[in-house]
Amino acid sequence: METTKAIIVTTEVKASLNQVWASWTQPEHITQWNNASDDWHTPSAENDLKKGGTFKYNMAAKDGSAAFDLEGKYDQIIEHQLIEYTLADSRKVKITFEKNNDAIRVTEVFEPESENSEELQREGWQAILDNFKKYTESLNKFDKLHYEIHIDASPKKVYLTMLEDKPYREWTSFFNPGSHFKGSWEKGAKILFLGSDEEGNEGGMVSKIKENIPNHFVSIEHLGLLGNGEEITSGPEVEPWAGALENYTFESNNGGTLLKIETETNQEYLSYFDETWPKALKKLKEICENK
Repeated sequence: METTKAIIVTTEVKASLNQVWASWTQPEHITQWNNASDDWHTPSAENDLKKGGTFKYNMAAKDGSAAFDLEGKYDQIIEHQLIEYTLADSRKVKITFEKNNDAIRVTEVFEPESENSEELQREGWQAILDNFKKYTESLNKFDKLHYEIHIDASPKKVYLTMLEDKPYREWTSFFNPGSHFKGSWEKGAKILFLGSDEEGNEGGMVSKIKENIPNHFVSIEHLGLLGNGEEITSGPEVEPWAGALENYTFESNNGGTLLKIETETNQEYLSYFDETWPKALKKLKEICENK
């Protein structure tokens, strides 16, 4: 594509990269945002997301006065980074996804057609992109819950005890009797938080350690689910909460530690966490003070 002849539109979406990618590529999401004005919509979408795969979006006026299919073929796919395709009329389009602080910058570069002015085309594509931003951000509206407890032990002792295998199983047993973890607490590492259901089947969460400052701060980012030995990190099942953070802050306080918890969740689990977190923290306090 000759960028000097191309039109560029961009936006920044405050959502996880997983969510942004899913919203852009999955038909059940595409039909929710792919319109430039409220009097148009996308009744159906088909998408075979792979090099050489094709897509077709049926775009129509809501009053039935007009409709057309937007079709193309994929030239290159780099998951979570790049999509390039050729439209049915041979025009090239390139979309990039880049992290920018707490947002994802989405940039579209496309070759203009000749029937409409470039300004009109830019406005139309930008309007669709703005709709995408609005829709995607609406999917990741987490509620932030805060809990804290004073523990008569040093921040170092609380930090080490909380993350050690045996005491971790004890204080998190209030969330699940078989609660445990597999993996590393090192920054950037993948970690699995596991438990068993009533039938003894193991499942849990696939996460990563976003930050770990020993004795001061730990941040966990939840990425997906583990079930039947399979990690699921995309799709409707995990999208409502993928990217949620769970943060632990250890502050020196009156010779002990003020442990602060900030966790992001959706409304489904608010009452559950409000009941369970205080019990778990009381148990952690007991372990640290008697160890």
